[in-house]
Amino acid sequence: MIKIDFPQVDIPQDFIAGTDVTEDVLNFYRQSCRLRGGVFALCLEGSLDVTINLTRYTVKKNDFVCLLPGSIIQYRQQKSKARLSFVMFSSKFVSDINWVKETMNLYPAVAARPVFTMKESVATIMSDYFSLLERASAEADENLNSEIIKSILTGILNGVGLFYRGQNADIHSENRSEEICKRLVQLVMEHYASERQISFYAAQLSISPQHLSSTVKKMTGKTVSEIISEIVVMDAKAQLKSTNQTIQAISYSLNFPNVSFFGKYFKRYVGMSPKEYRNS
Repeated sequence: MIKIDFPQVDIPQDFIAGTDVTEDVLNFYRQSCRLRGGVFALCLEGSLDVTINLTRYTVKKNDFVCLLPGSIIQYRQQKSKARLSFVMFSSKFVSDINWVKETMNLYPAVAARPVFTMKESVATIMSDYFSLLERASAEADENLNSEIIKSILTGILNGVGLFYRGQNADIHSENRSEEICKRLVQLVMEHYASERQISFYAAQLSISPQHLSSTVKKMTGKTVSEIISEIVVMDAKAQLKSTNQTIQAISYSLNFPNVSFFGKYFKRYVGMSPKEYRNS
């Protein structure tokens, strides 16, 4: 069974694999957090509510979850006793291993649909992969480990890739407004620490700021600035609750000019100062 002792945002080793993840582990994610690494998970039984990139999902038996680096997640509640298998990659692992990088080409498809239901037969095979991965990672022979683990992970990645490549036609058939909104969220997740101007994101999408603003408001009921601020505040909350970094360091990591400006920004959206939130 997986050990519960791991950080919320990243992990210190290449990866952690587990086949019996329950609410005890999921409770680490009660606070919204932004992943620096990536996660593949399979629900084995029960159901639970999660928020992924500002969208709420109910994950149930045979649902497969793909979380790419930069994903913002929050575990909300367990609807019925849930159990999952999963593997979590560190940010270093994702950056260093070329065959993991290849899956990043599927980013738009994964971002648009991070949760999908597998057939029972396919879910059983995936469950076996997770079980093999956990057992292989526990063996002492590091040289043997490396090749076995790479082979098992390749099988999982190939299965995920086949599913998403099969979904490309569906994604491209979505209307332009939906595409703009989904791509905006992806871009904000990549750049929110340094870019908060609507004009920047409009330029990335090759549309005018006015077109971007009106489209996002019509489709989501939110302004572009509200979407940006939600993601910035989620990151700030996660750092305040799950790290020992000073408020000044958190402020600088999010590219605020000074602590005072960060404090006013945070209080405007949360209703309390960063210090008050950390101590709450």
